[in-house]
Amino acid sequence: MHNTSSNKIKGKIGEQKAADYLQKSGYKIIERNYRYSRFAEIDIIAKDKDTLVFVEVKTRSGTSFGHPFEAVNKSKIENIYKAGLSYLQNSKEHYKKCRIDIISVINDLKTDRVKIEHLKNISLN
Repeated sequence: MHNTSSNKIKGKIGEQKAADYLQKSGYKIIERNYRYSRFAEIDIIAKDKDTLVFVEVKTRSGTSFGHPFEAVNKSKIENIYKAGLSYLQNSKEHYKKCRIDIISVINDLKTDRVKIEHLKNISLN
């Protein structure tokens, strides 16, 4: 049984590690935890050169329950897409290009190492 509050803390730590990783990779963080509805939130909105990037972050303390990427299903991607459209409609800036990325953060508690993987340009298909 998972403890919800410890999962939330783990998720926030993972989001911070992902944001740090993106900044080191040259991205500009625009917003975090953009809420579209009760069901749709974008963890990080960032700018990669001229592209707006909607980033979903999945954090795990290992892969014994599957890889973090496996937790992002089609419904989750559709919700990020809808939230992204809402953000674009309400944004004062005009973006020609946008995409959805997923970042996996694995905090290996045994080795105290963090492994970050970044999948770019996720499609709905």
